[in-house]
Amino acid sequence: QVRLEESGGGLVQPGGSLKISCTAFGNSPRTNVMGWYRQAPGKQRELVATITSSDDANYADSVKGRFTISRDKNTIYLQMNSLEFGDTAIYFCKAGRFESGAYWGQGIRVTVSS
Repeated sequence: QVRLEESGGGLVQPGGSLKISCTAFGNSPRTNVMGWYRQAPGKQRELVATITSSDDANYADSVKGRFTISRDKNTIYLQMNSLEFGDTAIYFCKAGRFESGAYWGQGIRVTVSS
């Protein structure tokens, strides 16, 4: 069993930066691949970025060049720069490569607003 604890969300102005983190408590091979997903109001949840235990990172096209995912053991970070209104969403941490059997955090809110 794995528990994911997210932190760092909040309100930021357009063009600003924010860093969110997620720590996995518990042991599971599913923590080999962790990532961030987000869900904006009225939209489906979408991939933001993932990272493996070997630091192989993958990004959604919409955040490439602006967001950076990193990890330190079982904690992952998402550095978000040049934030846009469209980045407003609830951000969820996930452990596991696939949907089946994946662990999810409770979600944290990121609001980009002037």
